[in-house]
Amino acid sequence: MADQLSTLSKRVNGLMSRAHSDLADLVALSSVHDDPDKRDDCRASAAWVRGAFSDAGIDSLVMDTSDGSQTILGYQPGPPGSPTVLLYSHHDVQPAGPDELWETSPFALTERDGRWYGRGAADCKGNVVALLTALRSLSPLPPVGIRVVIEGSEEAGGEGLDRLARARPELFDADMILICDTGNVAPGVPTLTTSLRGMAAVRVSVQTLGSEVHSGQFGGAAPDALAALIAGLATLRDADGNTTIDGLPSDQAWPGASYDPREFRSDSTTLDGVDLLGSGTPAEMVWARPAVTVIGLDAPPTSDAPAAINPRAAALLNLRVPPGTDPKAGAAALEAHLHRHIPWHARVEVEVLATGAPFSATTDGPGYTALITAMSKAYGSQVLFSGQGGSIPLCTVLSEICPRAEIALLGVEEPNCRIHAPNESVDPGEISKTALSLAMFLSTYQVKA
Repeated sequence: MADQLSTLSKRVNGLMSRAHSDLADLVALSSVHDDPDKRDDCRASAAWVRGAFSDAGIDSLVMDTSDGSQTILGYQPGPPGSPTVLLYSHHDVQPAGPDELWETSPFALTERDGRWYGRGAADCKGNVVALLTALRSLSPLPPVGIRVVIEGSEEAGGEGLDRLARARPELFDADMILICDTGNVAPGVPTLTTSLRGMAAVRVSVQTLGSEVHSGQFGGAAPDALAALIAGLATLRDADGNTTIDGLPSDQAWPGASYDPREFRSDSTTLDGVDLLGSGTPAEMVWARPAVTVIGLDAPPTSDAPAAINPRAAALLNLRVPPGTDPKAGAAALEAHLHRHIPWHARVEVEVLATGAPFSATTDGPGYTALITAMSKAYGSQVLFSGQGGSIPLCTVLSEICPRAEIALLGVEEPNCRIHAPNESVDPGEISKTALSLAMFLSTYQVKA
């Protein structure tokens, strides 16, 4: 295996210049699925990905899905009796947001201080490039079946691929599924994500008056909808910052890798002197316990707010729940809590906009054994297990339609990448080590269990 590692390492290193140009091509395509003005770029991105994987030896096609996105599907069968590996990532990206928040153009890959910057550089086009680099380093391809699935609407909920998977499960049949949409706990520290929180998006609306009224003439007795909403939202956390939704447990423990509070403070950009939230460790708070976040608020902006009492207000809440908690039950608990705690008998409407299931991996199968060995060799250090506060509902769908498959999550998205935020970036070393890990795994996972 030492000779194999050395050979593949040299090949991967020799492909990093091409990896940079690949990523530059992909980042230049602003493939934001939810933006009608980006449709052409979404289609161009899908076409580029299809061509790249076909050139890398995996015969691929573009398939339209029910939500209007395009998924790339590829398949190279292995010899009879060999296992099949499914390689997943996605080519759509989050909106970039205002250009002034970026130090360089979000859709032009830019190198700065050893990192490559651009929207999607890590999430998830950097992972797409890692997959391509791994496949290109393998010549010829190893005797194992390889499926490729590159989604086109993951950042918008992925409903199209979910429906396709349930309608055509044979396209996703595999013994080992590698979800390349996470990353290491720190650069250079090999990590497999074994736990994902589920999610629910909930909108709460409050109305107390028929119209705006003068705050001087009526203030003091007329009920303020914004104040009522704020009072209700304040009950969702206690003084320590623990999530306190009635009926929703929030004392779970995390058994895997720890998350040093100092590292978490740095990774999360928490300001000096500001408290971290919760009575548990950072790992418990972000990987093992529920969390509710106010991610949007409908209220007059301070720049032109009149001296009037607000008759209505609304908030968008993002609820994350750990494995073992049904996100629909969590959303129902949140809805009941808001009805119970928003004061003054205000008129309250709660709408559950979307839910996604949590996921917990089984890690004692032959695929995990081979993957852990491959990653340990590629990085030269022990593999850690971590959780992920985010959600990838596709994992649950795949576990349902292909129950025999082992599912592992890995990738290039370490905390410094700042995915979904301005100035997203990727460490090219993470691309090369992820590619080498994948190449080593595909080369050694050859015996079907």
